[in-house]
Amino acid sequence: MAAPEQVKARTDSPSDPCDRPLLSVVIPTYNEESTIGQVLQRVASAAPGVSKEIIVSNDGSSDGTARVLRDEAAAGRIVLEDSPVNRGKGAALRAGLRRAKGEVILIQDADLEMNPDHYPALIAPILSGDAEVVYGSRFAGRLWPGGSVLGFLANKTLVALTNLLYGSRLTDVETCYKVFRAEALSKINLACNGFDFEVEVSGKLLRAGFDIHEVPVSYQPRSHAQGKKVRWPDAVQAAWVLARCRFAPMESVLASQPEAEGPWAR
Repeated sequence: MAAPEQVKARTDSPSDPCDRPLLSVVIPTYNEESTIGQVLQRVASAAPGVSKEIIVSNDGSSDGTARVLRDEAAAGRIVLEDSPVNRGKGAALRAGLRRAKGEVILIQDADLEMNPDHYPALIAPILSGDAEVVYGSRFAGRLWPGGSVLGFLANKTLVALTNLLYGSRLTDVETCYKVFRAEALSKINLACNGFDFEVEVSGKLLRAGFDIHEVPVSYQPRSHAQGKKVRWPDAVQAAWVLARCRFAPMESVLASQPEAEGPWAR
């Protein structure tokens, strides 16, 4: 599933066993010069004692993001997947996932909206064997986590549509914090290139029979003026993808050769 000769950014404590499960943190990045350095620092220090590799997929950034990432990669602190052109969040994620060696995979955005201090709570249900998929929910236990009213309504609409189509009881499908046992993720076929990746992976995991466990997380939303990139047409596209995945033939949902190619082969 992973490329050879991969550099690992680890945070092992001396008493940790060498065979402790490896956590692969995959970070898709596009023009996040103002936040990417802080995000990498916080990810590296999160969940002390957990073996981690940090994989950053630069999606054709045109600001100083690429320079920061090249420096981090040269220092051996991250694994860098670098695209010369912008292809979309889903494409960037699939490129990063191809590099992952960990038994557990966690998706982290390159902004500061979500707090890596939640890592222990997010991975605990997987490490204990109680779950194979965990989402960090911004809405669990609260009516409104902040942000724009339109963004809130779009999120709630997509959650309601997901639950209606798939019979689930989720509170958040667009959250950045999605954590998977690698074996579970390898069973589905992922093809979306944009923000619709979020609902594609959710719908296909549900179609494949996986339960999605939710953990409450904090959320510090930013505005479009501050760099937020998702727009209302992305919500429309996500609704279409949810419906398409629900009624698609199972052979298009499941990975045909999960061990040989992985779920992100396209």
